Amino acid sequence: MPEKVLFKFEREMNTDDIAAYLRTVADTLEAGDSITLEAGDESVTMEPPARPTFEIKAEHETPSSGGPGEFSIEFELEWDENGNESGSGSGDLRID
Repeated sequence: MPEKVLFKFEREMNTDDIAAYLRTVADTLEAGDSITLEAGDESVTMEPPARPTFEIKAEHETPSSGGPGEFSIEFELEWDENGNESGSGSGDLRID
């Protein structure tokens, strides 16, 4: 299925600021409110359902040019356009 990017933001920042953004998302999800993302003149509002699919990926990318690799942790909420669940789980998650 083709993907259309509705909003993208990427910037290096300190972990305190990142934690504050994640806390805001967590508080908004817990309240059941819509989430609005804004940066510059870009903006998108999304309404996650009560039970979206939650995906976490930890990755290590090794460049083919021999330079330094890159680590990443990606957090994703996913749901179909009708607001229904879009996947099933693979066990309980624990984050320490």
